[in-house]
Amino acid sequence: MADVTVRAPAKINLHLEVLGLRPDGYHELAMVMQSIDLADTLVLRASADATIRLRCDNGDLPTDASNLAVKAAELLRSRVGLPELGVEITLHKRIPIGAGLAGGSSDGAAALVGLDALWGLSLGSERLHGLAAELGSDMPFCLQGGTQLCFGRGERLEPVPAQRVEERAVLLLKHPQASVSTPWAYGRCRELRSDFYLESEADFEQRRQALRQGPLLAALAAGGPLPPLRNDLQSVVAPEVESVRSGLAMLRRGPEALAVAMSGSGPSLYALYPDLRAAEAAQTALAGELDALGFASWCCRCGGSGVSLVAEGSPP
Repeated sequence: MADVTVRAPAKINLHLEVLGLRPDGYHELAMVMQSIDLADTLVLRASADATIRLRCDNGDLPTDASNLAVKAAELLRSRVGLPELGVEITLHKRIPIGAGLAGGSSDGAAALVGLDALWGLSLGSERLHGLAAELGSDMPFCLQGGTQLCFGRGERLEPVPAQRVEERAVLLLKHPQASVSTPWAYGRCRELRSDFYLESEADFEQRRQALRQGPLLAALAAGGPLPPLRNDLQSVVAPEVESVRSGLAMLRRGPEALAVAMSGSGPSLYALYPDLRAAEAAQTALAGELDALGFASWCCRCGGSGVSLVAEGSPP
């Protein structure tokens, strides 16, 4: 079969609320996630020797069994009971590593979609979603993409109705030397904020309903001014990571941002703008500060879908 190419977009969090602890030890979350068009590309080719191999053009990324794309391939092959299947995956990495943008999760979701096509499995979206949820909390969102309410560990999705986010764009920042461990961020949140944790499912559901009916989703639907964005991890990460503090302050000094926040557990930061032209104007206005502080930056459109197969002959 011909090679299969899959596009794996990054995400940002428009809302991240830590509700409390679950019986399984994970945190119960209420989030709004948004796809952006900064994306990795995976090219998959069937191999005849029943091996799963991953190559990447970024030498900092592990390509062994710890990589979510490899884990996804191994899980999928195991579940369909076809151990003779093999694949060579080439990963073209554009999403920064360890940045709170779900790059690894999106690569894993892309591997599921690409291998379903390459191996002719036709598993369907529901089964792929179940496999994604086993592999990682963000992976179901990465499969679906767009703008979604995400509950539970992040794997329970509800589409955001009648929203106009796709007209908007972000100026995205990350300092190349900064990294944040997601387990550390949630552990620190538990240390500092556990007095505010809710304990019952009824209380969790009350907060979910407040988000569904709150000002953020109303503003996204109307295309109007946004309320301040909430990220409970930002309040515990920023005091400990200098680049998060300086980057947020810089974005707030930029022109006409609709909102400024950290994505996920960081250290990536973004300012949301009405359109790509406004985001690019802000990047130009802040160019001197970005260079002086050593930040990498990207201007990205908000996107309406998650991982997707790239048609033959189309640009990745």
